[in-house]
Amino acid sequence: MILTGPAIRAAVRLGDIVIDPFDPARVSPNAYDWRLGDTIRVCEVDLDAAASTELPEQVIPPEGMVLLPGRLYLGITHERTGSERYAQLLNGDHTTGGLGIWVHVSAPLGHVGHAIRWTLEIRVARPVRVYPRMTFGKVVFLAAHGSRLSYQQVAAKYARSDGIDISHLYRELQ
Repeated sequence: MILTGPAIRAAVRLGDIVIDPFDPARVSPNAYDWRLGDTIRVCEVDLDAAASTELPEQVIPPEGMVLLPGRLYLGITHERTGSERYAQLLNGDHTTGGLGIWVHVSAPLGHVGHAIRWTLEIRVARPVRVYPRMTFGKVVFLAAHGSRLSYQQVAAKYARSDGIDISHLYRELQ
């Protein structure tokens, strides 16, 4: 079951959902409108799943940054979201899709107890200028049924950074 906007506001007030920073005006009928963070990683090299690849983070300037087709961009959400009670689904929306931006297609599920700034996989169909903290998508919160086990209480598959995460699949392939 997806929480409605009023249920999201109530859960934030009760501390059942964390959205930091929280802006009540960004709550929509069934979601919260999240924003692109201030930094991005640009992948312009061939990647190897069996090797670690360093992609330096760069600041998105206030005047914006043009994203180009054929490149992978790793971004981050401005907001940190999480809940010990609800699972999350992070999606792009029509505001970005209408510009030809595909965002976060491969891993939209935030487990119960997963409180993070999301790493975003971003691709574009045509050159498009993006800006730090622009609306970039929606996060919905889902009621969890059955016994809940917090993501914080299970062994994490990979250690998370506080910034934009890169793939850690190479650790399994070594």
